[in-house]
Amino acid sequence: MLKRSLYEELLFRWQHFPATCILGLRQVGKTSLVQQLVQEQEGRFIYLDMENPEDAIKLASPVLFLKAQDEKTVVIDEVQRMPELFPILRSMIDLKRVPGRFILLGSAAPDIYKETAESLAGRISYLHLYPFILPETGGDWKKLWIRGGMPNAYLEENDKARRIWFNDFIQTYFQKDLPQLGLPANPMLVYRLFQMLAATHANLLNVQSLSKSLQLSHTTLSRYLFFLENAFLITRLQPYSTNLPKRLVKTPKCYLADSGLVHNLLQLNSFEQVMGHPVAGFTFEGMVFQQLRTLLENDVSIYFYRTHDGAELDFVLERGGKIILAIDAKLSNTPTISRGCTIALQDLGNPPMLVVTPEAKEFFLREGIEVCSVSTLQEALWRHLPSS
Repeated sequence: MLKRSLYEELLFRWQHFPATCILGLRQVGKTSLVQQLVQEQEGRFIYLDMENPEDAIKLASPVLFLKAQDEKTVVIDEVQRMPELFPILRSMIDLKRVPGRFILLGSAAPDIYKETAESLAGRISYLHLYPFILPETGGDWKKLWIRGGMPNAYLEENDKARRIWFNDFIQTYFQKDLPQLGLPANPMLVYRLFQMLAATHANLLNVQSLSKSLQLSHTTLSRYLFFLENAFLITRLQPYSTNLPKRLVKTPKCYLADSGLVHNLLQLNSFEQVMGHPVAGFTFEGMVFQQLRTLLENDVSIYFYRTHDGAELDFVLERGGKIILAIDAKLSNTPTISRGCTIALQDLGNPPMLVVTPEAKEFFLREGIEVCSVSTLQEALWRHLPSS
């Protein structure tokens, strides 16, 4: 079991808040993360999985059951399947408001945020678990890039077994999970949309082209994208907007949750196949995005910057209303800086910049522009972004 970087934060939240909610994609490792805490705090936890009928029936009389466990932390997995629990959890916390009463795990953001905001406001802390990043896996960037960071896929050494796992994972999401979340659509149609998003991974989200290809209205397509995003399958990265007299791109970029998921959907099963495909640079950019989401502190926001004149930066990081760092991902160990990148930096007041490559040693391309590898990105961020 690989120790997740979120573990120490989970331990802190458990020690200071009555309830902690861990959100994330299915099979991303939420249960395994909590099991690490359970093993270190032996005898102090009760684990319930709401997809297990034997566990669900224990909560047929939830007040009676939970009162009997008030000396332990109750872990409730897939908690969104029993929304009627949330008001009861609030009353249990109010009767005995101490840290570590409940840990909730969920894979459906809208339901959980809505229910907890109404019932557990001021009593609950949220954590988001993403797929593996390089500091968690030992630093083999090629392996993580090709396989992705979903634990079962990353740890599976057999290529055929890994492909089967991905196919089963995707089928379960589209045949079972999304309909249960309330998505009113033919699962095969939503799957086709997902494949199209994989082919345009890390690009601007072209809603007009997608709706035309799928023969869907913009309203219907937007609803499908909402469900995909709130099931943690995609992320729409918003463009950075300024008061500059520039014509800025206002369309978000769309990233699938994991590079391995993209490669599987496009039937790219090896390093050589990925490198020979036009999507390679984009999935490398997506891998860098995956690292940033986990490594950045909560007070740092991620955007991208692009103008209609061609000035662009893959990522810009904002803290306190100010751009503090620009980042570009380059699938090359001998990167160069384009004119569009230089103009974008000037537009934003010439913040420091990191150019993230597969394996290049640290050096400066020019003043204020540092090259690093994806494996040393964490250390580079520590140098440029002191803790707030």
